[in-house]
Amino acid sequence: MGAHLARRYLWDAETEPDPLHMPTFPAEMGLPQRRPRVMVATASQLAQARIPLEQRDFCAHHLLKFLRCQRDNFPLPWGCSELRHHWDSCQHEDYVMRMKEFERERRLLQRQKRLRQRQERQEATE
Repeated sequence: MGAHLARRYLWDAETEPDPLHMPTFPAEMGLPQRRPRVMVATASQLAQARIPLEQRDFCAHHLLKFLRCQRDNFPLPWGCSELRHHWDSCQHEDYVMRMKEFERERRLLQRQKRLRQRQERQEATE
C-alpha cells in the first residue's frame, strides 16, 4: 500500500512524478489516441444540486442523474441501481485513466533521465 511512497522517497525520486504538478510533457507524447476530456455538467448545475467539491469531477453528470433518481424514488432505493452502476463505471474509468496518465508521466521521466545520462557519457568520452 505504500509502494508509491517508497518508490518516491527511497529509490528513484527523480523519475517519480509529482501528482500535484502533472502533466509536464506534451499531451500527444506517449498516448497518441488520446481525446481531451469534456465536463458535461456545468458549475451552476453542480452548485444548485449542492454537490460537494470533491465530487465535482468528470463523472458529476452521472451523479446528478443518480441523486435526482434517489430523490424521486425516495422510499425505494433499488429503482436507481442502473444509474448508480453508470456513475460507478465512470468513476472507475476515470481512475484507470488517471493511473495511465501517471504511468505515462513516470515512463517519460525515466526516458528523459536515460537520454540525459547517455548524453553525459558521450560528452565525457569526447
